[in-house]
Amino acid sequence: MVRLQKFLAEAGIASRRASERIILDGHVAVNGKTVKELGTKVDPLHDEVKVDGKLIHAKRKLYIALNKPRGVVCTKAVDDDRVKVGEFLPKEWSDLVTVGRLDYDSEGLIFLTNDGDFCLKLTHPRYGVRKIYEVTVEGKADPEVLKKFTAGIVVAGDRLRAERTKILRSSNSSSLVQLELGEGKNREVRRMFESENMRVLRLQRTQIGRIKLGELPEGKWRALTEPEIKSLLGST
Repeated sequence: MVRLQKFLAEAGIASRRASERIILDGHVAVNGKTVKELGTKVDPLHDEVKVDGKLIHAKRKLYIALNKPRGVVCTKAVDDDRVKVGEFLPKEWSDLVTVGRLDYDSEGLIFLTNDGDFCLKLTHPRYGVRKIYEVTVEGKADPEVLKKFTAGIVVAGDRLRAERTKILRSSNSSSLVQLELGEGKNREVRRMFESENMRVLRLQRTQIGRIKLGELPEGKWRALTEPEIKSLLGST
C-alpha cells in the first residue's frame, strides 16, 4: 500500500506536492469514489485510480545495473554531443536516471532507475552506502599515503576520506589500489590521488553495497533482482 499522492507522482501525473492539490480539489477517484483525504493509501496492483475520469496505471519501476565504459557521460543534456549512458539502454527507458555519477574518464558499475526513493537512499550521505573502486596509478603506491586517505584529508575545503584501502598489486611502473568509500563526493577518488601528485591511469567502480560488477561486459546492462534491490535498501 502506498499513499495516493505518491502513486500519482510515480505514475507521472504531477509532482507529489502538486498531486496533493489534485486530490484536495476532488479530481481523484479510487474504486469509483472521490477521495479528498491526503492520508488515503492505495494498492497499485488492485485498486482502480482515476484522475478526472482517466484511469491511471501504476508505473513499472526499473532497476538497472550497467557497466559504464570510459569516455561516456552520465548527463542527459541534449546540447552535449558526447556518448551518454542512456544510449546503451532500450529507447523506451529514456526516463531512467543514473543513481549518482561516474565521470567521463571513469568506468564500471552504475545503476539507473525511475524510482526516486531508491535513488535518494543510495546517494544521500546520511545512508552511507559503501562503494568500492579499483584505481590504477602511475608508479609504486606508498602505504603511508593510503593511511592518509583513511584518516581523511582536506582538499579545496572538502574533507575526503576512504573507509578502507588496499594495495592489490604494486611495481615501479604502476600500482592497483582498492578504495572503499561511504559518501562519494564529486570526483572524490581522483581528488585524493591528485592531492598526492599521483597520476590516475584507470578508475573503475567494482561494487555498490553488496552488488558487484562481476562479469558484466563493458557497455552491457542487466536488471537487478528483487533480492539485490532489497539488499541495497537494507544496507541503508
